[in-house]
Amino acid sequence: MFPFHTWLPDAHVEAPTAGSVILAAVLLKMGTYGFLRFSLPILPEGTKYFVPMMIMLSIIAIIYGALVAMMQPDMKKLVAYSSVSHMGFVTLGMFALNPNGLNGSVIQQINHGISTGALFLIVGIIYERRHTRAIAQFGGLSNVMPIYATVFLIMTLSSIGLPLLNGFIGEFTIMMGALQEKLWWAVVGGAGIVLGAAYMLWLYQRTMFGKIENPANEKLLDMNLRELATLVPLIIVAFWIGLYPAPFFKALDKPVNKIVAKVRPDYFQGAPRLEAGVQGDRR
Repeated sequence: MFPFHTWLPDAHVEAPTAGSVILAAVLLKMGTYGFLRFSLPILPEGTKYFVPMMIMLSIIAIIYGALVAMMQPDMKKLVAYSSVSHMGFVTLGMFALNPNGLNGSVIQQINHGISTGALFLIVGIIYERRHTRAIAQFGGLSNVMPIYATVFLIMTLSSIGLPLLNGFIGEFTIMMGALQEKLWWAVVGGAGIVLGAAYMLWLYQRTMFGKIENPANEKLLDMNLRELATLVPLIIVAFWIGLYPAPFFKALDKPVNKIVAKVRPDYFQGAPRLEAGVQGDRR
């Protein structure tokens, strides 16, 4: 979270590809898991006092992370700062403290692990061939690496939240939860989504399109079977969540309602069926 994020881009840049994937897909979720599993249930009365601060830090992270990502000359650092922005959405939904926000927060944690983990793998593939991550060193790669460009495009669209892919489900549900509480939360979050699309599509345009002007890129090998076998399962899961997220929401329904009922005891007063279900679970 902003302002405790400054170690993250450096850690990603210095780490090998596998280290970056583990950090983005698994380790970053330890903090958000801690909020959900311990902070909210153990301190339900005190949570409301921290909501304004957590929402403000989340919104700053979304906008700041996106703007800084847009200015990065290094592909890996750009993806690393995008993590700051995406995790801002996670905490925004979480501290909206309603079912939509919490559902979206958990789904977006899964989505972030899929899309950002895949993007780090994609950056690692080109680094293995060229030993540089500088965006200025590339351009026109789709001419010599069409399969790589296709996989990169799918995961870019996943990251920016295109409908039919996983990112859309998480961000849309978080925006619904934010909109239920405050209009301006959703408005600023929506601006972050637009900025996210800007920096990711600009990265793709600079590296994949145009003519190959650097001779070092003229004879690059396309993705091999090992690299495809690593990324294809992530693409499948991205489409699964984007097209049919119902199993994920069904699994989250009861635990999310329990958290909301504990932190906001009056939330379900207008919905007797849900309240009865939560009380039955508690018994």
